[in-house]
Amino acid sequence: MGGIRAVLFDLDGTLTRPGALDFPAIKRTLGCPQDSAILEFLAGVEARERSRLEKILESIELEAAELAEPNEGAEACVRALRSLSVPLGIITRNCHRSVDVTISRLGNISQDDFSVIVCREDAPPKPDPAGVLLSARLMGIDASNLLLVGDFRFDVLAGRAAGALTALVTNGGECPWKNDPPPDWLVNGLKDVVHLVKNNSKI
Repeated sequence: MGGIRAVLFDLDGTLTRPGALDFPAIKRTLGCPQDSAILEFLAGVEARERSRLEKILESIELEAAELAEPNEGAEACVRALRSLSVPLGIITRNCHRSVDVTISRLGNISQDDFSVIVCREDAPPKPDPAGVLLSARLMGIDASNLLLVGDFRFDVLAGRAAGALTALVTNGGECPWKNDPPPDWLVNGLKDVVHLVKNNSKI
């Protein structure tokens, strides 16, 4: 296992408090089956209808972004990692506009804290590894030295496919996908990420 030289965060439910996006409700609005992922469902829709639904999705994301709050320990985690000179990034399935609004609501966290911010406009979305590989390239490191921190199985799938290290955040609860696939580390919250990086850093 390689050492950690940079950290790439998922946004919703990782840097933000979980629950701002009601995915079952969004799927009902878009006509997406509950057992399908939203972006993958939209990719299979006829072009004109897809454009209409994408506008609805972006509107929902923007509304949710206005309600975003920093997750417990998020500000302290970002500050601590920055003090260690660890490059940070964000990778999300959301659109750029909603990400800009979300970050503006994260207290003392700002876009200046992140070397890269990769949204769905920039690369195929997770679980595709393309965004992780793009982030590593923009950070000037090998993906094997990148830690991807997220709260969903797509984060782990994308990280593993890219050859990155992965940490799954449980936010103090049970994760039904903690072994599907297994992350390199299972952490209770963002405060644990700081200890993880300190103990496995290659800075």
